[in-house]
Amino acid sequence: MKPETTALVLIEYQNDFVKPGGAQHDAVKSVMTSTGMLAHTLSTVAEARRLGATIMLAPITFAEGYPEISPQPYGILKAVRDSGAFRKGTWGAEIIDELAPQSGDIVVEGKRGLDCFASTNLDFILRSRGITDVALAGFLTNCCVESTMRSAYERGYRVVTLVDCTATISEEEQRVATAKDFPMFSMPMAHGDFLRQLGNR
Repeated sequence: MKPETTALVLIEYQNDFVKPGGAQHDAVKSVMTSTGMLAHTLSTVAEARRLGATIMLAPITFAEGYPEISPQPYGILKAVRDSGAFRKGTWGAEIIDELAPQSGDIVVEGKRGLDCFASTNLDFILRSRGITDVALAGFLTNCCVESTMRSAYERGYRVVTLVDCTATISEEEQRVATAKDFPMFSMPMAHGDFLRQLGNR
């Protein structure tokens, strides 16, 4: 794994998930704590950036009233709308301060659903930069991370899922996603293993 052909894609590290008072924080805080995902992510980003990997942030945002989704949403998008999460221009939709984009980082714009590829130019950016390896971290483990993992796999990328840099709404869902689903479409690994591979030239 070479830093120059590797991108670390950080999915929805926004206040509504990560910070107390965020619209979805209570739902994920338990698994965030058990995986240590925030501290692991911050150390991973710092080292991956130092090694020369591409750092990409993929927030999700909606206009007031959620016109981008169905008037009768169901499932996860209904939960987002009902909680008032990720509204453009609000504190909750902002990327957390600890991951404020630095020079050379890329913010992927246009994410309105689960798969980071679906409504964005993520694939174009990756291919134009010669990226072959994509490492995924963020929220929710069994939702946006998994959807993006499957899509990256289908597009021929070498996909790594950072199991201790993800969180979802229950320990059981975290376990099933990382132990059962991730190995089918990616190479699951802890952040330390990923960094060792990335720095092993």
